[in-house]
Amino acid sequence: MIPEDIAKICTGFTDVQQAAIAQAYTLAEEALHGLLRSNNHPFLEHATGVAGIVSNEIGLDSDSVAAVFLHEASRVDPTVLERYSGGETALALAAGLNKISQIKPHDTMLEADRYRKLIANYSADPRVFIIKLADRLEIMRSLTIFPKSDQARKNAETMLLYIPLAHQSGLYNIKSELEDLWLRYANPEEWRMISNYLRATERDRKKLVESFIRPLEASISAKGIRYHLKSRTKSAYSIWKKMQAQNISITEVYDVFAIRFIVDVPPEQEISTCWEVFATVTEKYPQDERRLRQWLDRPKPNGYQSLHCTVNVAGQWVEVQIRSERMDYEAELGGAAHWSYKGVKRDEVISEWLQTVRRMMESPDHTPYLDAEQNLLNQDVFVFTPNGELRQLKAGSSVLDFAFEIHSNVGLRCTGARVNGKMVSIREPLKTGDTVEIITSKNQKPSEDWLNYVVTSKARNKIKQKLKERENALAKAGKEILDRRLKNWKLVLRDDQLTALIKKYKFKTANELFGAIGEEKIDVAEIKSAILQQAEEESAVPERTVTQVRRDSGLDYLEIGGNGSLSGVEYKLAKCCNPVFGDDVFGFVTINEGIKIHRLSCPNAARLIANYPHRVQKVRWRRDAATSSSQVALKVIVDEESAVNDVLAVISSYHALVRKLLTGSRNRRGEIEIDATIFVSSNLMLDKILAGLRKLKNVRQVARQ
Repeated sequence: MIPEDIAKICTGFTDVQQAAIAQAYTLAEEALHGLLRSNNHPFLEHATGVAGIVSNEIGLDSDSVAAVFLHEASRVDPTVLERYSGGETALALAAGLNKISQIKPHDTMLEADRYRKLIANYSADPRVFIIKLADRLEIMRSLTIFPKSDQARKNAETMLLYIPLAHQSGLYNIKSELEDLWLRYANPEEWRMISNYLRATERDRKKLVESFIRPLEASISAKGIRYHLKSRTKSAYSIWKKMQAQNISITEVYDVFAIRFIVDVPPEQEISTCWEVFATVTEKYPQDERRLRQWLDRPKPNGYQSLHCTVNVAGQWVEVQIRSERMDYEAELGGAAHWSYKGVKRDEVISEWLQTVRRMMESPDHTPYLDAEQNLLNQDVFVFTPNGELRQLKAGSSVLDFAFEIHSNVGLRCTGARVNGKMVSIREPLKTGDTVEIITSKNQKPSEDWLNYVVTSKARNKIKQKLKERENALAKAGKEILDRRLKNWKLVLRDDQLTALIKKYKFKTANELFGAIGEEKIDVAEIKSAILQQAEEESAVPERTVTQVRRDSGLDYLEIGGNGSLSGVEYKLAKCCNPVFGDDVFGFVTINEGIKIHRLSCPNAARLIANYPHRVQKVRWRRDAATSSSQVALKVIVDEESAVNDVLAVISSYHALVRKLLTGSRNRRGEIEIDATIFVSSNLMLDKILAGLRKLKNVRQVARQ
């Protein structure tokens, strides 16, 4: 007596066929006794589940069902195949399945086209690979019982291998379910969001169907057309795919929901009747003519026939599909529909369909489903370690990215790799299915160029971290060298001299200058010459007493007016600090340029005041100076290019005039530097602008230059 679930699998088969399936089941029950799945359930559950899919969902024959049990049993006990007496076909199918089960993922290179050809070579009967699809579907339905690492590997294989094969064979229902299951585990948050949205709007969709058909019933019935309606909600994966491709939210997806007319007419009347229904629908509801699609007289290459239009129902755009009963069976079940439609015996047509599948599998010019345009996994590549461990990386990843994915120390010492047995450099881009063996050297050190060869954040961060450590070590060594030499020369390096040296060598920080000294890119003798030259220039400036300046009303301060005069004496605002109204300032008497006004916080202020106190003049702003505008230079460091618009918006909000705004390229830390020159009326206005800029999300640093 066979169990009830096996009896259901045998429904529709002859007594002889049922007996063969029962024998195969009994052999599997004996061989698999005591073996458990990850959830501690008997492993036989897996074989039974696969057999149910093969029989009830795909509709294959009894030999295929028996082969499922023989395959699982013979992997444990090879003598099972010798003891089975149900026919040679089931034994051949089981042998083919056993061969395929020995293929490891890295042997297939995870290329759907190559995997398909490999299966074709392993078996003369395409039922083998269809059974393999059923096997994968059962695994995906039970994926939660597997460890997390196995879930990720099986999920990746499903998208890259089995979904394309399901599509190619015309098993569209299986393809659609595998896609949804893939999304559930690959992007659980997206899957939950879409699934919850569909559940929340289900009642609205039912109401929409009712309101849609009510005005059409009388007209269609009057034409003598027999039909029934189906409402089709787009699968979660299909919705997600469209959201990704068009960068839209779920509420913006145009065809989440479709209403389907299924007309029951003889084959010779199918096309004309579909057009009659179309005319009735579009008379009642306005249509979007741009979205009219028809595959009635010219079916798709896979045989799909239907008429699609999009109409506006109560302010909502709805896709309407119109097809015959036969067309609907073909669309829903693909090749499997041949033996399901109108009760046709499957044995009468299964051979023809399987031959079609066989030709598809062997066709050299077949275009895989997962081509460059359709491959949603172009955001990731899947590669293997030499022992077959699967690793997932961002699209465009190189050998160097993969090395850092293995381990940070492996990445830092990486000198190249063997990809599929071939020697390549660290910059070699990887593609899905590559087997990568990293080559390292203890003498290898990362360089700044490495940042041009990686795309993963892990690799970039580790390289930056190591470069920073190296930069700091070199800077420390360089500073020690310079300090030691300066002490020997009995010289002191002032802050203003250090600033001048940084500008001279076109560095941004003192660390970069010290690092160049540490790497011996700059000879310290050059530093000595620069310090001595600057000292000579300063000592060459003759002393001069300001006699032409009059103090107003006996005050100690000269007042800065709005007309470029300082109590009658011409002055200029120093470009090194760009003072504005309200800043604390002082005047400095130059030789040829009159008095220059500096901020007290100017980088040069300490040196000027300390070395030339007799040339320093006290000044203050006149009240009318607030009516004029002063130029200010700002440096803003941001994370994203889009932040440039935000910076401009803040400056404009305070009615400041932008004279210049230059955006640099990303530095090795991923930052973008913006140099802005603006006109402001006072330091109060400037403070407000600076405060506004510092509040921006993507702004890291704001400084007045």
